Amino acid sequence: MEIGRGKNGRRAYALDEIGIVPSRRTRDPEEVSISWQIDAYRFDLPLVVSPMDSVVSPKTAIEVGRLGGLAVLDLEGLWTRYEDPEPLLAEVAELHGEAATKRLQQIYAQPIKDELIGRRIEEIREAGVTTAVRLSPQRTVQHHKAVIDAGVDIFVIRGTTVSAEHVSGRAEPLNLKQFIYELDVPVIVGGCATYTAALHLMRTGAAGVLVGFGGGASHTTRTVLGVAVPMATAISDVAAARRDYMDESGGRYVHVIADGGMGTSGDIAKAIACGADAVMVGSPLARASEAPGRGFHWGSEAQHPELPRGKRVHFGTIGTLEQILHGPSSVADGSMNLMGALKRTMATAGYSDLKEFQRVEVVVAPQHS
Repeated sequence: MEIGRGKNGRRAYALDEIGIVPSRRTRDPEEVSISWQIDAYRFDLPLVVSPMDSVVSPKTAIEVGRLGGLAVLDLEGLWTRYEDPEPLLAEVAELHGEAATKRLQQIYAQPIKDELIGRRIEEIREAGVTTAVRLSPQRTVQHHKAVIDAGVDIFVIRGTTVSAEHVSGRAEPLNLKQFIYELDVPVIVGGCATYTAALHLMRTGAAGVLVGFGGGASHTTRTVLGVAVPMATAISDVAAARRDYMDESGGRYVHVIADGGMGTSGDIAKAIACGADAVMVGSPLARASEAPGRGFHWGSEAQHPELPRGKRVHFGTIGTLEQILHGPSSVADGSMNLMGALKRTMATAGYSDLKEFQRVEVVVAPQHS
């Protein structure tokens, strides 16, 4: 598509611009399976909770694990900087307007402590749920030993944009391929948003790739940096990379996890319909009564010391984690009973499991139609 005489661009689609097409048969929602497995770890729900302080604490990570999902604790968040971050979380919930960003920058200036990394991981592990934690590519080399020593199950390397080939004249960049090869745990890495970038990340040996720039409702990367790839197109492109990498590698399957921009149950269903194996969400669970953000939501981009690319957003509280994931729902806007809605979508379209549902027909259906 011609943007102007000197620039062409491909038309890309957001999740709210597509629709799922039912097939000739339907199924009973109770007979639909939404379980998925990555490496040796199996989950009842295709749900990964974003590593955001407003959503994931050791306590909520344990609860999400008990409910069938996987929550990722941010090791660059308040839980590894402070012995007890609860008073600070309460303070953030009381801040107003632009003062929130400035105060977040101050709070997150406290250094990360390796002993707290070990303690938080141990706390989650002792509860008997799968333990997943996140570091950014910039801090992975510095802190990964503390993570592995503590016995983490799944390691997430997540940034706004993560590449397999980072060029820097100032410091030795993280060699993802060597790093993942030397680790004895499955690694999920991202975000990425293109076929080529995803293929390179898959070749590093990652067990999963995150699609998108994360953040979603609290993210301002598009406004600050101008970087944006609509999610329906991004997921479909990365799913194509997964298929081609399977052929290239002789059958190695890398999981595609859609990350960010999914605020409703319909968005989650459409992400999987486009080819995702699971979704990483934050804002839907920021509304839980147990959420550490107390109804507010922000990501790691919000406290960047030089160029914040996120903001603190108020969502309020609508119910417990269990109600938001499994219902019952008392609202009709797709913000509760997320997993029940996914089952019903799959049943309506006639599919019995997630792998089958990735083949469902979709159409371009702008919101106003």
